[in-house]
Amino acid sequence: MLTTLQTAYTDTRAADLAWALGREPLPALAVLDLELSGATLQLRLLGASHQVLLEEGDTRCSETVACMPGSSTPLPLGAAERIGGMEYEFAARVETLSQGAFAGRAQELLALVADHPHGLAGTFPGSPHAFTAMLAQRYDGGVRWRTWHAYPQEGQLVVTRTSVRRDPRARRPDGGAARLRREGGAASGGPLVRGAAGG
Repeated sequence: MLTTLQTAYTDTRAADLAWALGREPLPALAVLDLELSGATLQLRLLGASHQVLLEEGDTRCSETVACMPGSSTPLPLGAAERIGGMEYEFAARVETLSQGAFAGRAQELLALVADHPHGLAGTFPGSPHAFTAMLAQRYDGGVRWRTWHAYPQEGQLVVTRTSVRRDPRARRPDGGAARLRREGGAASGGPLVRGAAGG
C-alpha cells in the first residue's frame, strides 16, 4: 500500500534516528494490520520513522525507530533480545547514494512495497524521494520485516531488518526481555560495541 502522508517533510537527519523496544503505540500517519499464520502484525508509519507491533501467542513485541527526544539508544548496527518466548534480532545500515542513484533506488523500493500485500509506504508532499517504507513476511519459524527511511537532502537511506522467532530455550520466569547483545553506531558509522548494559 502506498499513501501520501499528510504532513510536511521536516529536515530530519539519518543520524537522529533512535531505536527502542517496548514503547506504547505512538500516533501514526498510516497503519497496516496483518495476520501472518497466527501472528498479528501492525505496521505503523510515524512520518520519517516507524513502529511495528507484533503479537504471537502470549508474546508482544513493539519496535520503534524514530527521532525520539531524550532517547539514550542511538540506532545500533545490530541488537538481539529475548522477549518472552521469542528471539528478536535487529540490524541497520546507512546507504549513501548520489542524487541520480538515490532517485532510482527510491522508485525501485516504492514500486516493490506499493504492490506487495504486506507492504506499507508513505511519501511526503513536495519531496517525491522522501519516504518511509515497510515490508513484512512470515517465514519458517517466525516473522520478519524490512524498513527503509529516505533522506534525499543527505543522499542517505537507512535500511533496517528485523526477525522475531520462537525461542527454543526455556522462557525466563519473569517473562521479560533479556539483552543478548547490542552493536552500536549504524547512523554514525562508529565502531562495533558489544555489551550487556541494561535499559
